Amino acid sequence: MSPRFSSSSDHWLTCRRRFVQMIRACAAAPVLLGCSPETPAFKSTDVTGASFAKDLRLKDHHGNLRTMKDFKGKIVVVFFGYTQCPNVCPTSMSTMAEVKRLLGTQGDLLQVIFITVDPERDTQPLLKAYIASFDPGFVALRPELDELKGVADNFKIYFKKVPGSTPTSYTMDHSAGKYIFDTEGRVRLFSPYGTDAATIAADIKTLLSGT
Repeated sequence: MSPRFSSSSDHWLTCRRRFVQMIRACAAAPVLLGCSPETPAFKSTDVTGASFAKDLRLKDHHGNLRTMKDFKGKIVVVFFGYTQCPNVCPTSMSTMAEVKRLLGTQGDLLQVIFITVDPERDTQPLLKAYIASFDPGFVALRPELDELKGVADNFKIYFKKVPGSTPTSYTMDHSAGKYIFDTEGRVRLFSPYGTDAATIAADIKTLLSGT
Protein backbone atom coordinates (compact mmCIF):
# COMPACT_ATOMS: atom_id res chain seq x y z
CA MET A 1 0.00 0.00 0.00
CA SER A 2 1.44 3.39 -0.96
CA PRO A 3 1.50 6.53 1.24
CA ARG A 4 -1.92 7.68 0.09
CA PHE A 5 -2.82 4.24 -1.16
CA SER A 6 -3.39 5.43 -4.71
CA SER A 7 -3.30 2.80 -7.40
CA SER A 8 -1.12 5.14 -9.47
CA SER A 9 2.27 6.20 -8.11
CA ASP A 10 2.36 9.20 -10.46
CA HIS A 11 -1.04 10.29 -9.23
CA TRP A 12 0.13 9.98 -5.63
CA LEU A 13 3.28 12.02 -6.24
CA THR A 14 1.23 14.75 -7.92
CA CYS A 15 -1.29 14.80 -5.05
CA ARG A 16 1.48 14.88 -2.48
CA ARG A 17 3.18 17.85 -4.16
CA ARG A 18 -0.11 19.72 -4.33
CA PHE A 19 -0.86 18.92 -0.69
CA VAL A 20 2.50 20.20 0.54
CA GLN A 21 2.11 23.32 -1.61
CA MET A 22 -1.35 23.86 -0.14
CA ILE A 23 -0.30 23.62 3.50
CA ARG A 24 2.66 25.87 2.86
CA ALA A 25 0.35 28.43 1.26
CA CYS A 26 -2.07 28.25 4.20
CA ALA A 27 0.68 29.06 6.65
CA ALA A 28 2.80 31.44 4.56
CA ALA A 29 1.02 34.72 5.33
CA PRO A 30 1.06 34.42 9.15
CA VAL A 31 4.66 33.27 9.13
CA LEU A 32 5.80 36.14 6.95
CA LEU A 33 3.97 38.67 9.09
CA GLY A 34 5.79 37.40 12.16
CA CYS A 35 9.22 38.02 10.56
CA SER A 36 11.23 36.54 13.39
CA PRO A 37 14.93 37.44 13.17
CA GLU A 38 15.81 33.74 13.56
CA THR A 39 14.08 31.11 11.43
CA PRO A 40 13.78 27.67 13.07
CA ALA A 41 15.79 25.00 11.28
CA PHE A 42 12.95 22.51 10.85
CA LYS A 43 13.39 19.58 8.49
CA SER A 44 9.63 18.94 8.21
CA THR A 45 7.27 21.33 6.42
CA ASP A 46 6.62 24.36 8.62
CA VAL A 47 2.87 25.11 8.78
CA THR A 48 3.00 27.49 11.74
CA GLY A 49 -0.08 29.72 11.74
CA ALA A 50 -2.22 27.34 9.70
CA SER A 51 -5.95 27.69 10.27
CA PHE A 52 -6.71 23.97 10.11
CA ALA A 53 -6.18 21.06 12.52
CA LYS A 54 -7.27 23.09 15.53
CA ASP A 55 -10.30 21.36 17.01
CA LEU A 56 -10.28 17.81 18.31
CA ARG A 57 -13.01 16.26 20.44
CA LEU A 58 -13.17 12.47 20.19
CA LYS A 59 -13.35 9.39 22.39
CA ASP A 60 -10.16 7.45 22.96
CA HIS A 61 -9.62 3.68 23.07
CA HIS A 62 -10.81 3.66 26.69
CA GLY A 63 -14.03 5.49 25.84
CA ASN A 64 -12.91 8.78 27.40
CA LEU A 65 -13.60 12.05 25.60
CA ARG A 66 -10.33 13.78 24.69
CA THR A 67 -9.43 17.23 23.38
CA MET A 68 -6.11 18.87 22.55
CA LYS A 69 -6.22 20.64 25.91
CA ASP A 70 -5.67 17.28 27.58
CA PHE A 71 -2.18 17.18 26.09
CA LYS A 72 -1.02 20.72 26.82
CA GLY A 73 2.64 20.75 27.76
CA LYS A 74 3.46 17.92 25.36
CA ILE A 75 4.48 17.71 21.73
CA VAL A 76 1.57 15.98 20.00
CA VAL A 77 1.94 14.00 16.78
CA VAL A 78 -1.35 13.18 15.03
CA PHE A 79 -1.83 10.84 12.10
CA PHE A 80 -4.64 8.81 10.57
CA GLY A 81 -4.87 5.12 9.76
CA TYR A 82 -6.64 1.88 10.60
CA THR A 83 -5.69 -1.32 12.39
CA GLN A 84 -5.98 -3.61 9.35
CA CYS A 85 -3.65 -1.44 7.29
CA PRO A 86 -1.00 -3.89 6.03
CA ASN A 87 2.16 -1.78 6.06
CA VAL A 88 1.94 2.03 6.08
CA CYS A 89 0.20 2.36 9.45
CA PRO A 90 2.34 -0.13 11.38
CA THR A 91 5.42 1.47 9.84
CA SER A 92 4.28 4.90 11.07
CA MET A 93 3.54 3.53 14.52
CA SER A 94 6.94 1.84 14.73
CA THR A 95 8.63 5.04 13.55
CA MET A 96 6.95 7.02 16.33
CA ALA A 97 7.95 4.43 18.92
CA GLU A 98 11.54 4.88 17.72
CA VAL A 99 11.16 8.69 17.88
CA LYS A 100 10.15 8.39 21.51
CA ARG A 101 13.19 6.23 22.20
CA LEU A 102 15.50 8.71 20.48
CA LEU A 103 14.12 11.54 22.61
CA GLY A 104 15.46 9.83 25.71
CA THR A 105 14.42 11.63 28.88
CA GLN A 106 12.27 13.97 26.75
CA GLY A 107 10.23 11.03 25.49
CA ASP A 108 7.65 11.63 28.22
CA LEU A 109 6.93 14.98 26.57
CA LEU A 110 5.75 13.27 23.37
CA GLN A 111 2.13 12.26 22.84
CA VAL A 112 1.32 10.20 19.76
CA ILE A 113 -2.31 10.16 18.62
CA PHE A 114 -3.62 7.65 16.08
CA ILE A 115 -7.05 8.50 14.62
CA THR A 116 -8.84 5.65 12.88
CA VAL A 117 -10.47 6.16 9.49
CA ASP A 118 -12.23 2.81 9.89
CA PRO A 119 -14.57 3.11 12.90
CA GLU A 120 -16.78 0.35 11.50
CA ARG A 121 -14.16 -2.30 12.27
CA ASP A 122 -11.88 -0.49 14.72
CA THR A 123 -13.68 -1.00 18.01
CA GLN A 124 -12.30 0.42 21.24
CA PRO A 125 -10.96 -2.98 22.43
CA LEU A 126 -9.25 -3.55 19.07
CA LEU A 127 -7.69 -0.08 19.14
CA LYS A 128 -6.53 -0.65 22.71
CA ALA A 129 -4.73 -3.86 21.73
CA TYR A 130 -3.28 -2.25 18.61
CA ILE A 131 -1.87 0.72 20.49
CA ALA A 132 -0.41 -1.48 23.23
CA SER A 133 1.56 -3.46 20.66
CA PHE A 134 3.59 -0.33 19.84
CA ASP A 135 3.59 1.81 22.98
CA PRO A 136 1.03 1.82 25.81
CA GLY A 137 1.45 5.57 26.16
CA PHE A 138 0.13 6.24 22.67
CA VAL A 139 -3.55 7.19 22.29
CA ALA A 140 -6.05 6.02 19.67
CA LEU A 141 -9.10 8.13 18.89
CA ARG A 142 -12.23 6.75 17.27
CA PRO A 143 -14.65 9.08 15.47
CA GLU A 144 -18.18 7.84 14.98
CA LEU A 145 -19.07 7.32 11.33
CA ASP A 146 -21.01 10.58 11.23
CA GLU A 147 -18.01 12.45 12.76
CA LEU A 148 -15.31 11.05 10.50
CA LYS A 149 -15.74 13.37 7.52
CA GLY A 150 -15.69 16.47 9.72
CA VAL A 151 -12.51 15.35 11.46
CA ALA A 152 -10.87 14.52 8.13
CA ASP A 153 -11.86 17.88 6.67
CA ASN A 154 -10.49 19.68 9.72
CA PHE A 155 -7.11 18.01 9.26
CA LYS A 156 -7.28 18.20 5.46
CA ILE A 157 -6.76 14.49 5.08
CA TYR A 158 -8.15 12.13 2.46
CA PHE A 159 -9.86 8.81 3.08
CA LYS A 160 -11.90 6.46 0.94
CA LYS A 161 -13.36 3.01 1.47
CA VAL A 162 -12.24 0.54 -1.21
CA PRO A 163 -14.48 -2.54 -1.56
CA GLY A 164 -12.91 -5.99 -1.19
CA SER A 165 -14.01 -9.47 -2.15
CA THR A 166 -16.38 -9.60 0.83
CA PRO A 167 -18.30 -6.87 2.69
CA THR A 168 -15.79 -6.91 5.56
CA SER A 169 -12.56 -7.28 3.57
CA TYR A 170 -12.46 -3.70 2.29
CA THR A 171 -9.38 -1.48 2.60
CA MET A 172 -9.11 2.23 3.31
CA ASP A 173 -7.23 4.69 1.12
CA HIS A 174 -6.01 7.54 3.31
CA SER A 175 -3.42 10.27 3.72
CA ALA A 176 -0.42 9.10 5.69
CA GLY A 177 1.44 12.23 6.81
CA LYS A 178 1.81 13.40 10.40
CA TYR A 179 0.89 16.71 12.00
CA ILE A 180 3.14 17.88 14.82
CA PHE A 181 1.79 20.27 17.48
CA ASP A 182 3.82 22.29 19.96
CA THR A 183 3.34 22.23 23.72
CA GLU A 184 0.64 24.93 23.46
CA GLY A 185 -1.49 22.83 21.13
CA ARG A 186 -0.65 24.78 17.97
CA VAL A 187 -0.06 22.90 14.73
CA ARG A 188 3.52 23.63 13.64
CA LEU A 189 4.81 20.97 11.26
CA PHE A 190 3.72 18.48 8.63
CA SER A 191 5.89 15.38 8.30
CA PRO A 192 5.30 13.32 5.13
CA TYR A 193 5.03 9.55 5.30
CA GLY A 194 8.45 7.92 5.12
CA THR A 195 10.26 10.59 7.13
CA ASP A 196 12.80 8.78 9.29
CA ALA A 197 12.64 8.75 13.09
CA ALA A 198 15.85 10.74 13.55
CA THR A 199 14.49 13.62 11.44
CA ILE A 200 11.21 13.75 13.35
CA ALA A 201 13.01 13.54 16.70
CA ALA A 202 15.28 16.43 15.70
CA ASP A 203 12.29 18.63 14.84
CA ILE A 204 10.59 17.73 18.11
CA LYS A 205 13.71 18.68 20.06
CA THR A 206 13.70 22.03 18.25
CA LEU A 207 10.08 22.59 19.30
CA LEU A 208 10.86 21.57 22.88
CA SER A 209 13.63 24.14 22.97
CA GLY A 210 10.90 26.79 22.85
CA THR A 211 11.13 27.71 19.19
